[in-house]
Amino acid sequence: MRKIINARPEAIYRRSLDILKQVVTDAPRVITKSGLMLGLVELPEEIHNTLEDLFEAGCRLLTLGQYLQPTKAHLPVDRFLPPEEFSYWWKIALDMGFTEVASGPFVRSSYEAKKLFQTASGDDPK
Repeated sequence: MRKIINARPEAIYRRSLDILKQVVTDAPRVITKSGLMLGLVELPEEIHNTLEDLFEAGCRLLTLGQYLQPTKAHLPVDRFLPPEEFSYWWKIALDMGFTEVASGPFVRSSYEAKKLFQTASGDDPK
């Protein structure tokens, strides 16, 4: 039987999506971003569905990183994703339409946030 965990009991998935939608509605020029930490007990179809939900909510910047157990009091890592899997999800997210995606084992929520934002907003200093 698959174990169900609640990594963030205070978070409500639909409320988070609704907040993203509201930002896009109220301030369409604001670029929205979200991030996922992978390596708990998520299934590939759950990741895919979450990416679809985020995109549908108007999210355009995305970070995907490896969950690391911060202390023994936190949930343990279920598995370490290989770099190829992060590359796979990077491509899936871009193919869905995300403007910019940072995906890798050391990526964190704010990973290269300035660069992601500049590229997404057309201010890329390249």
